[in-house]
Amino acid sequence: MDSDIFWAALALMLVLEGLFPFLSPTGWRQTFLKLLELRDGQLRFFGLSSILLGLGLLWLVS
Repeated sequence: MDSDIFWAALALMLVLEGLFPFLSPTGWRQTFLKLLELRDGQLRFFGLSSILLGLGLLWLVS
């Protein structure tokens, strides 16, 4: 993997992660408070789903 691609992907992730709190701080805060109420197993499920979705997208793109 080329290091430029890695840094570009990291930068894009940071941009996307920052959009929601920038555009809707109240909505982001409410969503974050709901996440705090989830059990560990539920958070792990969402984390695993996100990982698998990301890997699937990488596989489709490459």
